[in-house]
Amino acid sequence: MKEFLEGSHAIAEVIKSCQPGVISAYPITPQTHIVEDLAQMVSSGELKSQFVNVESEHSAASVVLGSSATGVRVYTATSSQGLFLMQEVVFNIAGMRLPVVMTCANRAISAPINIWNDQQDSISLRDAGWIQIYAEDNQEAVDFHLIAYRLAEDKRVMLPVMVCMDGFILTHGMETVDMPEQDKVNKFLPAYKPLYKLDTTDPISMGLLADPDYYMETRFALQETMRESIGYLSEISKEFNNVFGRDYKDLLVEEYQLKDAEKVIVAMGSVCGTIKEVVDEQRAKGKKVGLLRIISYRPFPYARIYEALKDVSKVAVLDKSVSLGAYAPIAVEVKSTFFGKKKGPKVISSFVAGLGGRDITPETIHEVFRRLSAKEVNFDFIDLKPELLKEEYGE
Repeated sequence: MKEFLEGSHAIAEVIKSCQPGVISAYPITPQTHIVEDLAQMVSSGELKSQFVNVESEHSAASVVLGSSATGVRVYTATSSQGLFLMQEVVFNIAGMRLPVVMTCANRAISAPINIWNDQQDSISLRDAGWIQIYAEDNQEAVDFHLIAYRLAEDKRVMLPVMVCMDGFILTHGMETVDMPEQDKVNKFLPAYKPLYKLDTTDPISMGLLADPDYYMETRFALQETMRESIGYLSEISKEFNNVFGRDYKDLLVEEYQLKDAEKVIVAMGSVCGTIKEVVDEQRAKGKKVGLLRIISYRPFPYARIYEALKDVSKVAVLDKSVSLGAYAPIAVEVKSTFFGKKKGPKVISSFVAGLGGRDITPETIHEVFRRLSAKEVNFDFIDLKPELLKEEYGE
């Protein structure tokens, strides 16, 4: 049923339909509306779940870790500094192979304090062992949570999944969303039956000490499962399309106007909507431009990106995060895709934009395409304010 909803309310509704047994989260902007709604649903009896109030995000992550370990479907959500406070537990959840699903309402990292959107928070935890998928709009954000539970709880995977949606732009944005009907959710996402759990009648241990004779193999197992889950994402996406009629292909990338494109922007998240508008405008003028949208950042779809871009002449990677002291994170991954390959773009330029919620306008995207007409840009910020730089650094 189609409804006009705020993104956060839509997420709360779809999580209700997934029927988690335990929910625990600490409110942090711009995630707060999601957990406020879920708390109200539990309080009113609309959702039969246990909502555990905690004093911090670290505790929230600990609660869902423990609950998942007992064989219960769980949910949490966070953002920015909250995700960083969870960090210790986030790594433990992946290492213990617990199928936790988390919403990350992407937000900038302090200092200085900033509550607006970029993707620095989740990108900074890219090596935690969580699958990360990024939504462009609120319909995808809703659908990706259903897919996240199916993938996380798949007996071949048993890894946590982080569904990332741009803070405020999506969490507080109003859109028409086709909310899934409960009977279809039940068909696509059956009741969770854990592969293993903490049980006094059949005791096991989790998260034990692993000395050098064992630890490396645990990391290898996580790496292999990540690699294999690329295929499972495609498989589950097809099942999703069969039930709900929305086709996300392999759920790795989206190719937009790439068939004969000579200039392509690679990006991730809600900014891709703006890029599509500019691509359409440029196409109407006869310009051969396109967009490659990354949906799955972990596992990173190297093979799909190679196939999509191997015949493109010039590529610009637009990051909404930065690895200080190094190159931009997505750009590094894209460049490495073509290392040692016979085919590939002649130019792969790297741009950073939108940090701390600075608007990425159509003019920003036009500027990126203009810059692609010049020589390769190894790394540059777009839309900097010279007057502020002058204040900071002088002449």
